[in-house]
Amino acid sequence: MLRTSLRLSAVLPFAAACALALTGCPDDGGDDGGNPPPAATKALVVGHRGASALRPEHTLEAYRKAVEDGADIIEPDLVSTKDGVLVARHENEISGTTNVSTVARFADRKTTKTIDGVELTGWFTEDFTLDELKELRARERIPQFRPANTQYDDKFEVPTLAEVIALAKKLSAETGRTIHLYPETKHPTYFQSIGLAMEDRLIAELKKDAFTASTATVYIQSFEVANLKELRAKLGTSQPNWKLVQLMEEGNRQPYDFVKAGDPRTYSDLMTEAGMKEIATYANGVGPYKLSIINVDSAGNFQEPSTLVRNAHAANLVVFPYTFRPENNFLPAPLKAEGAASTRSEEGAIKEIHAYLKAGIDGFFTDDPAVGRKAVESYKP
Repeated sequence: MLRTSLRLSAVLPFAAACALALTGCPDDGGDDGGNPPPAATKALVVGHRGASALRPEHTLEAYRKAVEDGADIIEPDLVSTKDGVLVARHENEISGTTNVSTVARFADRKTTKTIDGVELTGWFTEDFTLDELKELRARERIPQFRPANTQYDDKFEVPTLAEVIALAKKLSAETGRTIHLYPETKHPTYFQSIGLAMEDRLIAELKKDAFTASTATVYIQSFEVANLKELRAKLGTSQPNWKLVQLMEEGNRQPYDFVKAGDPRTYSDLMTEAGMKEIATYANGVGPYKLSIINVDSAGNFQEPSTLVRNAHAANLVVFPYTFRPENNFLPAPLKAEGAASTRSEEGAIKEIHAYLKAGIDGFFTDDPAVGRKAVESYKP
């Protein structure tokens, strides 16, 4: 899942500079091809949905906390309202991330839809105007693992992309470092099918403010392929500060637009040397599921890294895996702390991130940017 000087240092190490420029870094010519490429010495920290380990995800408060805790970049997932406004939610079905189920006047909006081939029942952003969505309040999505976050339930609004941009601009002024953005277009084939295509709206919104038009780096990501190619065709080289990123789920899964088109290829096909070369024709980086880089065995021990990072770097693509989380539930067994699934293991999370930095990643998505920053600063290549 990338990135101008984010850390205010006057001179960046070569590897970090490559990552920031999104050009990819060449392998050390002295190795025999069997070792992973060197990690960027200052890999970039992406606040995944904000500091979502500490605040309800995709709220302005979560994004602010991410920056306060050291994130270089904040990530808003984007879906559309009924009136075509882009808002930050991980999914267009919002019963798990808002209080919509408790609002009596919206009871009749509950419905069942098929999204990317999966039948879902709930409330969907495309059935609400922006004004109606603004009546709702955010809630913690996984309270069983983040019980402390429930203290913030029903306190924060659902933000628009415009509000996220304004916050990043404000935080950049406050901190003295440019805070970059990493929006994801969610379910682009679905939204196109209902007349709410997001691509042109996203371009227009990003161009409205000089901050995203020319100052910040904007990384536009998608799990689908066709909409990234469409964006590349629309943009050409006109926005050098906007970078496209091909997200990748587990290798045996498919981009939904491939499914619709009858294309039999999987994400594993995209991870090959040839697949990465194709991605490089329309994108600048890849965002793989972390286990596609380093898998774990049945006991939770790290296996040898795959060729994914090497294949990406050979195609001049940078690599930003997802998602690093500090709670026991999300860590391999050897890195868990004593306690329940909700117990935090910062030491274990840092060790996990170090393993991926050693494998050569250029940055990473984390729900806890403070932990991610500690991992970056403590890593010794």
